[in-house]
Amino acid sequence: MQTDAPPVIVLMTDFGISDTYVGQMKGVILSIAPAARIIDLTHAITPQNIVQGAFLLEKSADFFPEGSIFVSVVDPGVGTSRNAIALETERAIFLAPDNGLLTPILQYKAVKQCVTITDKRYLLPLLSSTFHGRDLFSPAAAHLASGVAIHELGRELDPAECQRIPMPRCHTRDHGDSWEGRIIFTDHFGNLVTSLEAELLDHSKQWLISAGEEQLPVSGTYGEVPDRHPLAYKGSFGMIEIAIRNGNAAETLGLRDGDTVRANSVKLNIGSCGRT
Repeated sequence: MQTDAPPVIVLMTDFGISDTYVGQMKGVILSIAPAARIIDLTHAITPQNIVQGAFLLEKSADFFPEGSIFVSVVDPGVGTSRNAIALETERAIFLAPDNGLLTPILQYKAVKQCVTITDKRYLLPLLSSTFHGRDLFSPAAAHLASGVAIHELGRELDPAECQRIPMPRCHTRDHGDSWEGRIIFTDHFGNLVTSLEAELLDHSKQWLISAGEEQLPVSGTYGEVPDRHPLAYKGSFGMIEIAIRNGNAAETLGLRDGDTVRANSVKLNIGSCGRT
């Protein structure tokens, strides 16, 4: 539902908040579109971790108002020949480097149009080779928020030509009696978010989640285990997560991003699931 309120501009980067980078981006946006409403999705993406950024962007986008403009900058290839792109779906516009950061958006959303961001009218006059978040993506987003049509930003690009990266998935070799995935990322609390999709675990079965030395039944919430005990549960992203109640699972369990995790129905011999 469209309203007369200024569009929301959502920022997601790996810049952190201890430097001035995010502040400069906001300054550019407000210099061009002073009525814009800016929301920080996160600036704590692990540096250069495109997979983590892509996952969090897709899992978060639907919680924002229709017409939101997402500026996502996780850009290890800044200053190279990679494209800067803007794509429009039925609900939002996404601006990002064309490095796979928009892979899930391209896979799961209906793309109405996609363009490169090249028209100098909508960029800062001096384009740094290392800070496109400030000099390219922020002004382009601000102009969109001010009423510029997306097709004015540059030439049309076939979405099929956009870069895609392999996203973490879970796999089964026994028709769903067991699943194998990996840890995608560790959140602020030390909880381990995995690629095991909770909806794939048959609710008529009981499950054990295996990671490192741990074998954990799937719990409903933190309060089902004693303080400082590990648990596995369905997290807010719809994925199986591993945590320590009132503790840090990554530090306590010695697990890290990329480590293998398995979901086994209790009828199976734990550890019988091979790598797919």
